[in-house]
Amino acid sequence: MSRFSIVPSSYVYLRRGGAVLLQLRHNTGYMDGCWAAGAAGHVELGETAVAAAIREAREELGLMLAPEALSAIAVMQRTDGTDNPIEQRVDWFFVCDDWAGEPQILEPRKCAEIAWFDLDALPERMPEYEREALVALRDGAGATLLSRGF
Repeated sequence: MSRFSIVPSSYVYLRRGGAVLLQLRHNTGYMDGCWAAGAAGHVELGETAVAAAIREAREELGLMLAPEALSAIAVMQRTDGTDNPIEQRVDWFFVCDDWAGEPQILEPRKCAEIAWFDLDALPERMPEYEREALVALRDGAGATLLSRGF
């Protein structure tokens, strides 16, 4: 049996009413020109998915989040169908309704803009796997296990 590595990431969607905060990616080399989670990034060695979500919200948006303020939307295992190690992923998607601070762009080299989008009117240009997680949130699916690309 061969084993493979999985790239873990956490995504945070701040929610205000029926809208979520998204960022317009640029200069990253991945999904540039697409709207994506307001805060997201890889889980670092020795870090939980929740701790990564809290860290990313602080680093990217300047916000303080309490662990209990995060609610799991979904966990998604995904691949592009190849054996490329960087495309073997597991993603934790969280929603947060309560935070300290005002969202601001702290990484302007990677984020051109932040904006609120109604869950019923998500932008056309966004990663399909993120759209899938936000549809689960909109539909009230609770914590959902998803897979994509298999």
